[in-house]
Amino acid sequence: MKTNIVNGIIIFLLGLLSPQIAQAQGTITYLSSLSPTSTGNAAVSSDSWLAAGFGTGNNPDGYTLDSIQLAMTDTSGNPSDFTAMIYNEANNPAAILPGSSLGTLSGSDNPSTSGIFTYTDDSNIILSPSTEYFIVLTAGTMVANGAYEWEESAYPPSINMWGVDNGVLHSSNNGSSWSFTPYSGIAQFAITATPIPEPSPSLLILLGSGILFYVRRAFHR
Repeated sequence: MKTNIVNGIIIFLLGLLSPQIAQAQGTITYLSSLSPTSTGNAAVSSDSWLAAGFGTGNNPDGYTLDSIQLAMTDTSGNPSDFTAMIYNEANNPAAILPGSSLGTLSGSDNPSTSGIFTYTDDSNIILSPSTEYFIVLTAGTMVANGAYEWEESAYPPSINMWGVDNGVLHSSNNGSSWSFTPYSGIAQFAITATPIPEPSPSLLILLGSGILFYVRRAFHR
C-alpha cells in the first residue's frame, strides 16, 4: 500500500515537472532592423554618443542577453576605442532616455568598414520583461579626429514580440544628457537573447527531489 502511494506521488510530481522542463528555450533573435537598405548613417565618437531604444517582451522571468549585431559603414578620419554598452531607462517622467550602463559588450573593437559586427554579453545582463533598454555606442576620439558610422534605415525592424523606438538619441556630453531626432532613421541592429524559463527547471527538479526524499523517508519509518 505504501509503495503504491509513493509511486503515485512520483508520477504526479513528474507530471508537474515535465511541462516546466519543456519550457526551456534556446537563443532567439528578438529584434532585427538589419535587412532594409541603409538610408544614412550617424557618427559615433566621444562627443557624439548614440543610443537606440528597445523594449523587451513579456516572458515572466525576463531574458538573458546573448549578443547584439550592429550594421556599420566606413569610418571617417581615424577613430579608436569603439565601445558598445547596454543601458537601462532613466527615471525621467518627461521622456524615455538612457539611464546608466548595465555592462559593456565584447567583440570587434574597430568596426571601421561596412559590415555587420557582433558584440556579445560577458556581464550576464538580465533583461526584465516589458522594460525599456538602450544600445549605447561611443568611442575614444572626437568627431573632428574621426568617427565610426552606425547605419540607419527608414523602415521598421522585424519584431518578435519586442518593441523598438523610432529614431536615434544623440549626446555630446559623455552620455549625461540626450536629444532625440525623430526623423533621423531607425538604427540598424539586431538583438539575440535567451528567455529564462518559468519556473526554473533545475529549481523544480531540486524541489521535486527533496519532496520525494521526504516522502520515502516518511513511508519507511
